[in-house]
Amino acid sequence: VFIAQSRASGSHRDVEDEELTRIFVMIPKSYTEEDLREKFKMYGDIEYCSIIKNKTTGESKGLGYVRYLKPSQAARAIEECDRSYRAILAEPKNKSSESFEHDYYSNNTRQEPRGNTLPFCGQPEFCSFEKNESRIQESVSKRLSVVSQLPFIQEQLFALFDLVPGLEYCDVQRDPHTNSGYAVIQYSTAASAIYAKYKLHGFEYPPGNRLTVIFLEDGSDSSE
Repeated sequence: VFIAQSRASGSHRDVEDEELTRIFVMIPKSYTEEDLREKFKMYGDIEYCSIIKNKTTGESKGLGYVRYLKPSQAARAIEECDRSYRAILAEPKNKSSESFEHDYYSNNTRQEPRGNTLPFCGQPEFCSFEKNESRIQESVSKRLSVVSQLPFIQEQLFALFDLVPGLEYCDVQRDPHTNSGYAVIQYSTAASAIYAKYKLHGFEYPPGNRLTVIFLEDGSDSSE
């Protein structure tokens, strides 16, 4: 498992406490916190488990958090747990959902608060976008172009973009005349592609090699 620290992150202690030990998982709505702990305790010492619930009905949203004592334990859980859990590193706990989703959509996009969750909800589409949302400046699609100064390794790039649910294919292309990397990524929904671009554009992989991620035309109606 490869874990990179954002240049915008704070001290090592803050990063370790808030970004590298807490994972976000999709779970059956029937799960209790005890069930969640039982499924993930094999990967390390758990500090706490929590299930995200509807504030009005108290019903589980099918999402949860698992906080480990060590980053290596969280990394092992992400790597080894069943793929159906779609485990990823969670956003820092001190970063409110309103703040995160505010950044995600842009400064002028309205978004309904969802509680302390990442911007997807366990459904085929993670989030709903206004059909006539004209404030998104670029044309979005389900397909992404990824460019870097270094060549890609198919398996590693696939694993990186597969952290966002809905990956359909990852096609790494090589230019024999240059040492640069180019790949085409496609997701099952535009919401997945938007989230992947938001999280991975400018990401340094490997360290010092910044990825450029842009939308590619996929023939669909971008107004959706």
